[in-house]
Amino acid sequence: MKFGGIHDSTPSGRLEYKKIDKLEIGNGKQPGKELFMKSRIGLVLSMAILSLFFSVGSPSADEKAEKAALASSSKWLALVDDGKYSKSWDRAASIFRAMETKAGWETKLNMHRTPLGKVSERTVKSKEYTKTLPDAPEGEYFVIQYETVFKNKQTITEEVTCVLEKDGKWKVAGYHFTPPGQESQPPPEKKKE
Repeated sequence: MKFGGIHDSTPSGRLEYKKIDKLEIGNGKQPGKELFMKSRIGLVLSMAILSLFFSVGSPSADEKAEKAALASSSKWLALVDDGKYSKSWDRAASIFRAMETKAGWETKLNMHRTPLGKVSERTVKSKEYTKTLPDAPEGEYFVIQYETVFKNKQTITEEVTCVLEKDGKWKVAGYHFTPPGQESQPPPEKKKE
């Protein structure tokens, strides 16, 4: 009976098909041991490659949370960008709504945000996950900073804080930016006596 197989028998390393007259398993001393070891090594290597593939291919829970927080932040900022301040208050986290009335929120944004005009570009500057924030209950938070450029060429840093609510959704719990011209100045140096 003739068997065929692919063997790496050329000096160049090319694979070529070669006829095999006799099928031998093992090295003749202990039949099957060599085949068993080769198949075991192959199995281990295959499992390692598969685990690497799946770990690279599927996002972790942290990555999913980050994506969800960024998506929530972007949708919420779109409402603010469109001047839908009342709707942005409605879609904010419960902690946000507890700290600010809807009328107060609309007044603040009309006074400080509307004059900036339309957004021409917004990029994520930084993002950080934390379980604690000053003056906030313990929870799961993402603090996202954006560098935002407006059509009138003013650039500001917006800070959006998202919280994971009890319903499992990320919602905006805080929004802050310093209007242009009102940036905080460093404290004056103390005079040496």
